[in-house]
Amino acid sequence: MIITPKKTFEPNREYAFRIVKDNIINMEIKPGSLIGEQEIATQLGISRTPVHEAFLELSKSKIVNILPQKGCSVSLIDYELIKESRFLRIAVETALIKEACDVATEEDIQKLYANIKLQQFYLENDPPKFLDLDNEFHKNIYVACNNMQCFYMVGLMSLHFDRVRSLSLKTINDQKLVSDHKAIADAIAAHDKDAAEAAFAKHMSRFDLDWDIIKETYSEYITE
Repeated sequence: MIITPKKTFEPNREYAFRIVKDNIINMEIKPGSLIGEQEIATQLGISRTPVHEAFLELSKSKIVNILPQKGCSVSLIDYELIKESRFLRIAVETALIKEACDVATEEDIQKLYANIKLQQFYLENDPPKFLDLDNEFHKNIYVACNNMQCFYMVGLMSLHFDRVRSLSLKTINDQKLVSDHKAIADAIAAHDKDAAEAAFAKHMSRFDLDWDIIKETYSEYITE
């Protein structure tokens, strides 16, 4: 398990949630694995209570399953849950990207472009970091539209989709992702809602091309 430093003023529950979530998404904790509260608490140097709370929060999205007296198991990759999480994300973010065409400030737009500048390097050299930048790019759109509660709710359900996005970067390393993001940013900067919606739809459709490769390569982690 990869353990990054605790952030300043980060509560232990949020710290445990972030570390376990990131390791599940990046496949450091494999689908089907058993993880215990005391095991995680010891590695993070915190008590069991915040780890228990983090497990409960993760279980809301069904990315883990609570096992009484044992901790929890990490769910296998389930296409139906991926499909549901994509549906939610597409519905919410299509609306937000169009709204951003009206409300995004010049500072908001420059944040999108600054993020894109870093993406190409990390896509080629550090895929997990690219995934962080990808998520940050989309988060900046939520921020521009002042919809952070939606960001949290969509993010929790998107854990299933994010895990497959991580696998996609390991196996396919699609260079088109960066150009997709630039097309979205360009459309927002131009206040062009139709172009923004089309660019986002194209971006989200990449998964449809990747799924068969992922399913074949990682069949042991996928439930039918």
